[in-house]
Amino acid sequence: MKIFSRFAARAAMLLCMAAFTPLAATSAEIDGKFEDPTRIAAIGGSITEIVFALGEQDRLIARDTTSVFPPEALELPDVGYMRQLSPEGVLSVNPGGILALEGSGPKETIDVLKKASVPYIEVPETFDREGIIRKIEVVGKALGVGQKADALAAEVGAKIDEAKALTGNVKDRKRVLFILSAQGGKIMASGADTAANGIIELAGAMNAIEGYSGYKQLTEEAIVDARPDVILMMGQIGGHQSGDDEVLGNPIIATTPAGKARRVVRMDGAYMLGFGPRTADAVRDVAVALYGKEVAD
Repeated sequence: MKIFSRFAARAAMLLCMAAFTPLAATSAEIDGKFEDPTRIAAIGGSITEIVFALGEQDRLIARDTTSVFPPEALELPDVGYMRQLSPEGVLSVNPGGILALEGSGPKETIDVLKKASVPYIEVPETFDREGIIRKIEVVGKALGVGQKADALAAEVGAKIDEAKALTGNVKDRKRVLFILSAQGGKIMASGADTAANGIIELAGAMNAIEGYSGYKQLTEEAIVDARPDVILMMGQIGGHQSGDDEVLGNPIIATTPAGKARRVVRMDGAYMLGFGPRTADAVRDVAVALYGKEVAD
């Protein structure tokens, strides 16, 4: 299991909490390729990871706060959190192009950036295997390295397929409750259409929460009805995350199968929820954490 860093904890928390509205395409997005793919500002942790995985990191001159891997990325100037960007912050690094993950914002800032003279390409995101492949393809095209992107996409896709196959014969699928926060006894958990839901499904388990999208605070009744076998959380760092004792000490959580068995699995949030080149490894790690020797190879 990966060692959780303070930077990754903050980045992953921000990624989880953000809600977004897709924005309209500009001519730069329609064309999908920078005329001069140098001096690129990468907005979104998975975008930065993909650029590094392609071996094109020398093109980067800035990154956003969620871009915490690889460690070398931290040496780049930080233009701000991807959901709370300012035009001044992004343009201050004098980028030749902006490569941004879908959902970057706020909308007002993105509207300004798209009207600026700097080419802006938006990378779509869905939390599944196909979404990762698509991101790699779009980033590769934007940088003019399509062949390298095809090779990386094939490699990543094959690794994800192998990781998914680990749980192919599992009959008793675990019910997993992803808790973003449990501070003050209030349980904020993941529904559908989230990175947490995506990683749970790829790891051969079921999201214990049904009926809503995004992250919401659960009622006591919803927690009881969820009947989680396992609680999945991001790694604990200082005051940023709720500790196991706080989670398991919640009287409602304590009545669930996960609470009674004291089953809490924690993992580096940027690693587990990033949906980039490392996702196959994350799927494998989550599957082993959930099913143990049943899937360990």
